[in-house]
Amino acid sequence: MAKTGTASEPGKTGKQGREAAGPRGGRKGRRTLRRVLITLGTVATVLLVLLGAGFAWLWTSADTSTVGETSFTNELAVPPLAEPTRVKADGTKVFDLAMRAGEKEFRPGRKTTTWGFNGDHLGPTLRAERGDKVEVRVRNTLDEPSTVHWHGMHLPARMDGGPHQMVPPGATWTPHWTIDQPAATLWYHPHPHGKTETHVQRGLAGMFLLDDQRSSALPLPKTYGVDDLPVIVQDVTFDGARFDHGHGLMQNVGFLGDRTMVNGTLDPYREVRDELVRLRLLNASTARVYSFGFDDNRRYAQIATDGGLLEHPAHTRRLQLSPGERAEIVVRMRPGERTTLRSFPQDNYGDAWNTRFGGGDDSFDVLQLRAATTLRPSPELPGRMGELEVPDASDAVRARHFDLKMSGINGRKMAMDRVDETVTRGTTETWTVRNTNGMPHNFHVHDVQFRVLEVNGQTPPAHLRGAKDTVFLPNGTTVKLAMRFDGPPDPDTPYMYHCHLLYHEDLGMMGQFVVVEKGERAGRPAVRDDAHAGH
Repeated sequence: MAKTGTASEPGKTGKQGREAAGPRGGRKGRRTLRRVLITLGTVATVLLVLLGAGFAWLWTSADTSTVGETSFTNELAVPPLAEPTRVKADGTKVFDLAMRAGEKEFRPGRKTTTWGFNGDHLGPTLRAERGDKVEVRVRNTLDEPSTVHWHGMHLPARMDGGPHQMVPPGATWTPHWTIDQPAATLWYHPHPHGKTETHVQRGLAGMFLLDDQRSSALPLPKTYGVDDLPVIVQDVTFDGARFDHGHGLMQNVGFLGDRTMVNGTLDPYREVRDELVRLRLLNASTARVYSFGFDDNRRYAQIATDGGLLEHPAHTRRLQLSPGERAEIVVRMRPGERTTLRSFPQDNYGDAWNTRFGGGDDSFDVLQLRAATTLRPSPELPGRMGELEVPDASDAVRARHFDLKMSGINGRKMAMDRVDETVTRGTTETWTVRNTNGMPHNFHVHDVQFRVLEVNGQTPPAHLRGAKDTVFLPNGTTVKLAMRFDGPPDPDTPYMYHCHLLYHEDLGMMGQFVVVEKGERAGRPAVRDDAHAGH
């Protein structure tokens, strides 16, 4: 006889059924949870490994070097000296500059779209003497507005070529002024608000050399293009035939190229026939900082800073120049030798992250010098060269402070219709500039040359003891500057001060000051529609 209820055991319901099924159901749920957790853990581990591998790749690929890889197959181009197109009855020298679009074969068979002055890329070297009256007819044949700023020049604000002096397409702007400053290596480049980086990258730049009686009388190398060479250094990246203007991952300093060129020449060499060769170094890159030296670690003499000759030659093996800075150096050559101007890695950008992704670890072979088997003798450099015409702080009437951050200077982004500082003509001031932003910046002031009084409270190194208009501020740096404002007063037309890492400038790290007579108030700058350019 069958036992009652045995057939229904598996199908129990209610409390009895739940009690019977509970232990097995719980075990099954726990096994499922474990499988889910294991799967999630595996996925997380894989993701972490991939992220770690990606970061390792990003880190190891972030530094760039062309050391030992540069062929030096192209003879260095030397920009032509621009001759005045005419001289007016009052002696004014008239120069013509046309901003043009063009094409250039930087590499055989590959035409790159470029901009230039009076040609396809870069521009001629302008030259004038102290006391000369000059006029430059700037014609814009591009399809967008731009400007021409005379970087390092002392001149009226209306002639400065900042973002308030835009030149529309098809228009001509004719600034004129009298050269009233010592011999120096200056340069000219666009300054449209919000678009300066791309306009310079496309090729709008050139040198402006000033001479005076003192420098002309000194026994220095001075034959342009022979023993006195312009060296306009830029970094570039090519995407096929075109320029690549993109910013790499983590590159918050701006554009960093993967190779350099000099005077628009890739892989450049220059044959020299003199014992002493003068190199006028211009960092015309938009963000990259260079530490110049030679591959054989030879010593050379720095003879000038941005604004002119040093009082005495400064002998060194390394010279750091940030965007916009210039320096003149003299290197001694021996018959038949070759030496390479190189940019070396730097360690003052801040932390390891900013050094790595800001270009501090990069190195480049920039220019090869090839000495002839027989060299013309050169006189020894003079022990004393220049008389500095920049003030100390002894008669300063005011101190100002500037804090550099990506968010703006002193917490304010550039505004075209706002005057940030008002200075009195004929007075000397001290400006203290600080960078605690975690990344490199620099500081350029229009119209004036200044003296660097202190770097982090200490006497500045020898290479900063001349007249300067641009100074590098690695993270954690504070500099104290002295400058005198002797220009003509103009309460309605401002000069600029800004970070010359051009991406930072374009984002708004810039301010404006006007020069006024004692007791006069600042006006309100007039702003044309095209003056906003990229904004």
